[in-house]
Amino acid sequence: MARTVRNLRIGVDVGGTNTDGVILDPTRSSEPGRGIVAWHKASTTGNPSNGINNAITKMFSNSKIHPDEVASVTIGTTHFINAVVERDAARLAKVAVVRLCGPFSKGVPPCIDWPAKLRELILGYYCFVDGGLGVDGNLISEIDEDQIREQAKIIKSKGIKSIVVNSVFSPIDVLYKQEESAAEVIRELYPEADVVISKEVANLGFLERENAAILNASILPFARRTIASFQSAISRLKLQCPVFITQNDGTILLASAASKLPIRTFSSGPTNSMRGAAFLTQNEINEAMMIVDIGGTTTDVGLLLANGFPRQAAAFSEISGVRTNFSYSDVRSIGLGGGSIVRRWEDGSLTVGPDSVGYQLPEKAVIFGGDVPTATDYTVLDDSKLDIGDRSRVPRDVLDKNLSEFKAVVKNMLERAIDTMKTSADDIPVLLVGGGAIMAPDELVGASKVVKPEWSGVANAIGAATARVSGIIDTIESTDTMTPTRVMEEVSKRAIQKAIENGAKAETVQVVEMDHLPLQYIANKSRFVVKAVGDFDFTRETLSEAPNLVGRLELDDMTEFKKVSSSTKDPYKEDSEVDEVDIQSYKPNIQARDWIISEIDLAWITTGCYILGTGGGGSPYGHMLRLREIMRNGGIVRVISPDDLKDDDLVGCGGGKGSPTVSMEKLAGDEMMQSQTELYKYMKVKPNAVIALEIGGGNGLQGMILGASTNMNIPTVDGDWMGRAYPVAWQTTPVIFEKKPVFLPSTICDGNGSVMFMTQAKSELMVERAFRAALSQMGSHVGCAKGPVTGKNTKSWVVEHTISLSWRIGRAVALSRSLNRIDNVAESIISEVGGDESAKVLFRGKIVGVERTLRIGHVYGEVMIEAMNLSGENGSNSKGRYKIPFKNENILAIREEEDGSETILASVPDLICVIDAQNGEAIGTPEYRYGLLLIVLGIVASEKWTSTPRGLEIGGPKGFGLDEVEYKALGKFRKPQSVIDEYGSEPEILLA
Repeated sequence: MARTVRNLRIGVDVGGTNTDGVILDPTRSSEPGRGIVAWHKASTTGNPSNGINNAITKMFSNSKIHPDEVASVTIGTTHFINAVVERDAARLAKVAVVRLCGPFSKGVPPCIDWPAKLRELILGYYCFVDGGLGVDGNLISEIDEDQIREQAKIIKSKGIKSIVVNSVFSPIDVLYKQEESAAEVIRELYPEADVVISKEVANLGFLERENAAILNASILPFARRTIASFQSAISRLKLQCPVFITQNDGTILLASAASKLPIRTFSSGPTNSMRGAAFLTQNEINEAMMIVDIGGTTTDVGLLLANGFPRQAAAFSEISGVRTNFSYSDVRSIGLGGGSIVRRWEDGSLTVGPDSVGYQLPEKAVIFGGDVPTATDYTVLDDSKLDIGDRSRVPRDVLDKNLSEFKAVVKNMLERAIDTMKTSADDIPVLLVGGGAIMAPDELVGASKVVKPEWSGVANAIGAATARVSGIIDTIESTDTMTPTRVMEEVSKRAIQKAIENGAKAETVQVVEMDHLPLQYIANKSRFVVKAVGDFDFTRETLSEAPNLVGRLELDDMTEFKKVSSSTKDPYKEDSEVDEVDIQSYKPNIQARDWIISEIDLAWITTGCYILGTGGGGSPYGHMLRLREIMRNGGIVRVISPDDLKDDDLVGCGGGKGSPTVSMEKLAGDEMMQSQTELYKYMKVKPNAVIALEIGGGNGLQGMILGASTNMNIPTVDGDWMGRAYPVAWQTTPVIFEKKPVFLPSTICDGNGSVMFMTQAKSELMVERAFRAALSQMGSHVGCAKGPVTGKNTKSWVVEHTISLSWRIGRAVALSRSLNRIDNVAESIISEVGGDESAKVLFRGKIVGVERTLRIGHVYGEVMIEAMNLSGENGSNSKGRYKIPFKNENILAIREEEDGSETILASVPDLICVIDAQNGEAIGTPEYRYGLLLIVLGIVASEKWTSTPRGLEIGGPKGFGLDEVEYKALGKFRKPQSVIDEYGSEPEILLA
């Protein structure tokens, strides 16, 4: 008997309110019916398996499809992300965090950057124990099994069953396997616990990986039961085919794998809708469009590019206010859906959501006999054509007077969400999908047209059915015997093969992402990341045909998950941790010419520091968190003008030295303060103030961290020795004006027991060479204390008011975001740094390639950019290709001409700053990757660098070995205005 051809795909999307299903024949996708054989929409049930079973059974009945014709079932769900967005204690487990970090990262504890309410809900316990690796793969310290057993006993006594183990540099730990060893010790003592090791969840980026692992651990028990219920439904239907869950990037993951890594599915719902929308509008809309997916619980808004793929998020992404290092579609979620609860508050305001009755809509909504007013009730009341529920149940005297206001609130919520996602004020087509699209108006401000395509109500299920299969290889490889290009080819072959093993059709597989990241200070070692994607091969018989039920299932416990209600107060107002500041009217706190830094100031300065880092200096984010903790624990951060220094004052200097990759992974311990303490103990003096070595990147905050620390308690000078970031510490302004060493003695400490002094040298270059030689043996990151200089010399050598400049740049970015005018953020920054004479937009575009190599510990490379206008339209008024060579920091900005020649648009010492076109934040050279949309700014350097031949020799192209490049100034330098001078006193009123 001939075997039935399996060519049908089932897509099911299980939302918080509705379960949507579709049966699709991909061989008929070009037909008017798009190959849609059947579709169904029903309410999500308390046990999701019932809803899946009902949807598929109904579709089988309507289309006369036999189960043997089905090649695969792919399920997308918003269950897991909804639990986090709604902060549902019934679905989020308490988590304990065990950090293998030795003496590092203790100033930045777990969940330090989380919204307070979510941190309180999830974080149950954390501890710091021995362990961790350096970037070179050597141990910070061995793990201590007795320590881990002791902590496991404490965790067990607290009844916390979800545990995260996070080790410094665990993604490159292939030898010691510390996370795996620690997890095994915990499981032996506490076998009933779920232990999540961070390296299986995400990659390099210590805090972001830990955050992702914590969210994954918190949702794990609920996810396991939910996915088990999915598979149970498929088994009851006697479907003999693989079961997949859609991932954040629109590809699919076997259900058994998804049950261990549910966080990879967090953004799959909106991604499915966007891919489904692309499928439904193929060959009809050939420009970028905004996709608005209105479900039962949330509305998700994302930009679908003209090429049919969703716009990707920035280098770091936020999930309900939690920063993670996943890359997925750039989607904004708001608490608006068909099940959103409508309330009238004591102050007279009417709100819609963010909380929702979810899948209990058929029980709790007024039109179904319940007593909870929902968005669906108001929508049915407004549209007599809707055949949903019983309209007569609606108390018109109550709802009628609220209807117009309800419609205005919904319209405003949608328009704000759309406007936030736009990068330009220009109108853009808006495509409405999802079951809740019926509540959206036919016209929206900001939309050139509003489209509701046929089958839009099940676009998410269509996206699931058409999802592709991926294979990802993320590995550390040697480049000792093969070139990086050859290694990349081999890794690409492995990624393609992995995609095929995962079920992809061989001839359709393509490599869609690749990255090569040399590891600083490690000879001949690089990280290679390759992703291959292909169509699912529904004719294959090599895959297991029977659903592979998840282990440790407790299907009898798959009860209805009832949301724990917190209070009757407005959830938005209740969750506000800090009152929103009026950016335009905000004034910093100046007391007797001391600038007392607030958390608002700190946030803006942090943004500005990374932009001034010109791609290098490392992200200041972790340093910002540490300084904020110091401030919240009573530390006072004072900034003074260099003009207020006395000639005989001693001004200290400190900062981190080493690789940005290390600083984002091995968070600082006490090495910075230890280096200061050791230096001044040796010198038998104390400084009166401290100054940052460089304003660019993480070191831009080090002066304030040291000054506010208990051991120092001194002010920080509003300035630095670079006015930007440079790769090496001898590229500083004091070296321009003084040929003999000016910072001796100097000290470096690794924070792990090693201290090194340099007391004599012929030049600062020799000091730098000696410290750099020691650096690789000290973990590639050290705290450095440089000998103090006098106040008189500081006033002569300093690049003035750069903390003020950082503050102004950060404020400009914050203001652009608050006004939803990111398209003007570059112009706002230019205004703050001196106007059109002092800065300019060099070009806008998309990264199309990155090449990196390692030389003497520094990452050299080039990033290639294709010019684009970033207005959200499909075209590109700007044309051409550009490239930026970098040595940790950006060195040149070059335009490639049509005749093959090159034109240098900007060069060091002028600042070449790359910012994310989607949010205005800086993009550092370690974060360069294909597809990022960016704006490149050129800012004129301080005259301290450009006014003398020695300044240009040290900080210009020659300082980077580019003797053939002649520096040409972008414009005229304008000294930044001091915040202290501007806000320190009221202007004198002159009478006529």
